[in-house]
Amino acid sequence: MSEATPQELKNSINELTAYRDRLAKEVITVSQKLKIPQKKIDSTLQEHSELKQVNELLNQLIAALGKQKKGIPNKDPN
Repeated sequence: MSEATPQELKNSINELTAYRDRLAKEVITVSQKLKIPQKKIDSTLQEHSELKQVNELLNQLIAALGKQKKGIPNKDPN
């Protein structure tokens, strides 16, 4: 499999960021409708497994993009 281009990485980052933001907004909206205290909402967002996974993927994509800009080959550990 070939390495992703910088534009493909940017597109993936943008799409994942939009997804993460929609998911977080949905969690907040539902929590507010249920009248859950703000501290609990914040805690839920911090511990939400899917949000954590998306953030990890975003960090990996951002790191890969940074390496490409510096000309460092992207070695996938998996």
